[in-house]
Amino acid sequence: MDKLLIRGGKTLAGTVEISGAKNAALPELCAALLTADTVTLENVPRLQDVATMLKLIRNMGVQAERSQAQPSTVTLNAGPLSSPEAPYELVKTMRASVLALGPLLARFGEATVSLPGGCAIGSRPVDQHIKGMQAMGAEIVVEHGYMIAKLPAGQQRLKGANITTDMVTVTGTENFLMAATLAEGETILENAAQEPEIGDLAEMLIKMGAKIEGHGTRRIRIQGVERLHGCTHQVVADRIETGTFLCAVAAAGGDVVLKHGRADHLDAVIEKLREAGAVITAGDGFIRVQAQGRMKAQSFRTTEYPGFPTDMQAQFMALNAIAHGTSTVTETIFENRFMHVNEMLRLGAKIQIEGKVAVMEGVERLSGATVMATDLRASASLVIAGLVADGETLVDRIYHLDRGYDQMEAKLRGIGADIERLQP
Repeated sequence: MDKLLIRGGKTLAGTVEISGAKNAALPELCAALLTADTVTLENVPRLQDVATMLKLIRNMGVQAERSQAQPSTVTLNAGPLSSPEAPYELVKTMRASVLALGPLLARFGEATVSLPGGCAIGSRPVDQHIKGMQAMGAEIVVEHGYMIAKLPAGQQRLKGANITTDMVTVTGTENFLMAATLAEGETILENAAQEPEIGDLAEMLIKMGAKIEGHGTRRIRIQGVERLHGCTHQVVADRIETGTFLCAVAAAGGDVVLKHGRADHLDAVIEKLREAGAVITAGDGFIRVQAQGRMKAQSFRTTEYPGFPTDMQAQFMALNAIAHGTSTVTETIFENRFMHVNEMLRLGAKIQIEGKVAVMEGVERLSGATVMATDLRASASLVIAGLVADGETLVDRIYHLDRGYDQMEAKLRGIGADIERLQP
């Protein structure tokens, strides 16, 4: 099992190229299931979750190839799709597999999708997905760990519907958005998620011929069409990767330019970093972060977009661990998202957990140790902590990191970090 060895204490300087967003690429790969035409996606990150999704749709009969000349370009053709099924063996490590449900139902009138796996950061129930598809006329049963969905006898297409979810759900919004593009009539999504990745998916669907209004707001309106066609689409830059590097530079110190970074997608994080003492400037297609000395600890509360993202909580806690002062971090999205705390304590951080709240007292320095990643974003937080810890930090179980970060250690090495991957 691969590990990362980090020798802390280096300041960071140079340029990092931000990859395409995992959380946009995964639904957009599924969106290719909506048409028999060729779809080309550019800026697709090289991640384990993306590889799993490609394997999944290939198993259905989809032709999906990465360009050898441009590895970030993927060409897909779902014309020969033969099996509208997402089996457990292929999706047990990835919750995004549920995103195949809507496109398969919309185009083929049936789908068999395994209940998903993924990071152990709390319950993410699929009941909202099931209720939404049922509102659009699908019949769904859950048997033997699978969602088995089909249209009633004699019904050719999903029906437009008004769908109001009990909670804000990103994958639910994406699933309904894709399904509604081929539904008969109008679908209105209330309480829709507003993440930039959803807006990017909607823009791709519009290029394919979908009629969508209101993406990026709480209310999305979709007029169903009879068929969609192919398109070429560039995956939006990954705001969580961007935020992770912003926190890394703020913690370690330095001067780094993040190419393709979108400041408008990270308002809540950038505001906190500026209050902490980092100097952040942004322009068209870049963000520059400059940091010197210890930052000031910042309290925050995770909420749905456009609030502070739960996917940035652990990374910012790594910064708070060595900042001046005391901070409180309240996690409102996932109940198990403080699992990185025990590992940070091994590095010398001072953190107390009280239910959904972590109280942190910043220390002047951390000390290197062997730590274990428990989930995707926790692994990134341990890397940041390792960058500022005295001595050597060994991060184990970094397969979590590879699920969501495209060549993270190579990018960090490129800006001056002393970090290497150890393979067994």
